[in-house]
Amino acid sequence: MESDDLFARESPPAIPGEERSTDEPLAHAPLAARLRPRSIDDFVGQQHLLADDQPLGRFFASQGAPLHSMILWGPPGVGKTTLARLLAAHSGCHWIALSAVLAGIKDVRGAIDEARAMQMQGRQTVLFIDEVHRFNKAQQDGFLPHVENGTVRFIGATTENPSFEVNSALLSRARVYVLKRLTGDDLALLAERALALAGRACTNDGRDLLLRAADGDGRRLLNLIEIADQLAGEGAIDAAAAGAAAGDGQRQFDKGGDAFFDQISALHKAVRGSAPDAALYWLCRMLDGGADPAYVARRVVRMASEDIGNADPRGLQLALAAWDTYTRLGSPEGELALAQAVLYLACVPKSNAAYVAFNAAMAEVRAGESLPVPEHLRNAPTALAKSLGHGEHYRYAHDEADGYAAGETYFPEALGERRYYAPLDRGLEAKIAQRLATLRARDASVRGAPDDQA
Repeated sequence: MESDDLFARESPPAIPGEERSTDEPLAHAPLAARLRPRSIDDFVGQQHLLADDQPLGRFFASQGAPLHSMILWGPPGVGKTTLARLLAAHSGCHWIALSAVLAGIKDVRGAIDEARAMQMQGRQTVLFIDEVHRFNKAQQDGFLPHVENGTVRFIGATTENPSFEVNSALLSRARVYVLKRLTGDDLALLAERALALAGRACTNDGRDLLLRAADGDGRRLLNLIEIADQLAGEGAIDAAAAGAAAGDGQRQFDKGGDAFFDQISALHKAVRGSAPDAALYWLCRMLDGGADPAYVARRVVRMASEDIGNADPRGLQLALAAWDTYTRLGSPEGELALAQAVLYLACVPKSNAAYVAFNAAMAEVRAGESLPVPEHLRNAPTALAKSLGHGEHYRYAHDEADGYAAGETYFPEALGERRYYAPLDRGLEAKIAQRLATLRARDASVRGAPDDQA
């Protein structure tokens, strides 16, 4: 079973009614397996959950405290499976683990039968589901009665946001704990233990390179150390061996998960906040992590309309040109055009007036009636339409003074005049605002209404 376990040791499949083997792992087992902690004191990281004044910290500090169902949510390699094992061991519970990637209904039923057998012996069972978000709704619902009646204590592990990927019914019966990527100090401690266990020295440059390449993932760090150990020959692990082990590994990035949407959100907000350097950083993070540049290009076009709008209409043109350039050139040549567009959008004046106006108009349309088009605005392509008065009394703006039909109405009569668009005093929109103010003053003079109500 592929799991998120930082230090998981290889163990034989569980036999109904029996514990998994707790023998020492074989000497030739992977480094991560040999280093798996056997007590919470050896666990690395997640002190925001394990401190003495935190719920899980208090649980480990007590004896005989009941274990509740939970979901452990965090990025890969931060110890979700290891923590679940330690929780089960501390509570004296029988341990059953399934992977949602591999398990089916038959496996789940077998696990529940095993848990019932243990319950008959007076022992509680922890049912651990790795990658729980990969179970569909029906499969997740299948756990509910067994969690509800106490047959199992449910612990799920996921890299995806439980609010979106876990059924609300199951979510309501389990507390969510958020695990964080390992800090530099966490990784340094883990590396120190791993190197000591492997009996290998490491230069400072080699160590720093390995820590950077791990990118907050403890399991990745242990794998890198193991590979570097094999490449270093008889001497210490140096920067050359560490670099060869790390290769061109990419930073953590989930093309469909929270990391993806968090980073595109950061890019969008940096552009909106007129922070070109930060915007460029997040763009590079996404491209380096494997994001589809075409998707990024679509989002950049959205930024041009939502956050720049008519303050600088050239922003939309440049965003579209960058998208077209990338389509023609591909990666990596076309990515420079995306960077150019992002930098431009971050630097120019901002206005969300078009975005606000569109949302306001759409909200009114959706909430209102299907009001008819006024007679003078209707199309009159046929004699019948003309006989019905379509287009009658319409004022052709180009025939009016300055090309503007002052006082003319274009809304449905029952709706009256509305104002959705309020240009801001930034960039080109400042001139647009002046132009609209002049036209509205003319409307007011014709209609005999105050300017602010015209």
